[in-house]
Amino acid sequence: MIEYLIGVDGGGTGTRVRVAHNDGGHNDGAALLAFGRGGPSGLMHGVEQAWSAVLETLNAAFASAGLVRPALEKMAIGLGLAGVNNKQWAADFAAKNPGFGDAVLETDAFTTLVGAHQGRPGVIIAIGTGSVGEVLTADGKRREVGGWGFPASDEAGGAWLGMRAITHVQQVLDGRAPGSDFARALIHFCERTCSTHFDSHRDSMFAWLASASQTSYAQLAPIVVACAERDPAAQQIMTAAGQEVARIAAALDPSGQLPIALCGGLAVHLHAYLPPPLLALVVKPHADAAAGALRLIDERLKGKKTC
Repeated sequence: MIEYLIGVDGGGTGTRVRVAHNDGGHNDGAALLAFGRGGPSGLMHGVEQAWSAVLETLNAAFASAGLVRPALEKMAIGLGLAGVNNKQWAADFAAKNPGFGDAVLETDAFTTLVGAHQGRPGVIIAIGTGSVGEVLTADGKRREVGGWGFPASDEAGGAWLGMRAITHVQQVLDGRAPGSDFARALIHFCERTCSTHFDSHRDSMFAWLASASQTSYAQLAPIVVACAERDPAAQQIMTAAGQEVARIAAALDPSGQLPIALCGGLAVHLHAYLPPPLLALVVKPHADAAAGALRLIDERLKGKKTC
């Protein structure tokens, strides 16, 4: 018998888990028992890493609530993970299910949409480490825009911001752009996180670049956000990000009629850089992607009971 429902939001930077009782109702917040945060579980990091992060975060969630985690077969899990649109990654991940009693695997875009609009028609644009947009139309059709992955896509996401910030640093070190507090903050961060110390900023930057990942670039995004109010180069990066968000929205809903929920850690920081017509359609998300994944596994179990 399934005793607990688990909702997972897994991305390139971190994992969030919601735990609820299997009480037969929609578990989108009211029945929440525990919440946990952990390391990245996006499939681009590999199937083993993804499952390891999910299980570690799940264990932490139960522990934080003072609960003993039951056997996996007593839990049903809904997962919204970055990278699920790669069918081979998704198949490999599903095949490695460590023993959960039931499971639903979806893209993090769709679980974000389900959580944000409570399963009703609408648009979401999720902007975190990466970015992706999805629409659910009134006739039940789904369509995704973006989400092609780092480094080719993920416009306006944290890694995208970070890559453009590093390009600016390179131009400053070359003398192609003037130095600034923004550039110095980026250089200091890279040197502080680099495993080897060098006397030259240029050598330090080459060393940082040699091991930089999607997560590494995304860690620079807070510096871009913090400096954008006073630094023209940082502001230009954020303005370009706002334009990319607008392009995603227009591709998802050309009519401009559906409500748009901006989700993810960077969403609130991009509001000031969005075109006014887009802002007029923006609504507050009802709940997050982990809650959306929880709703999906709840609905799956209820559907089985009525078959």
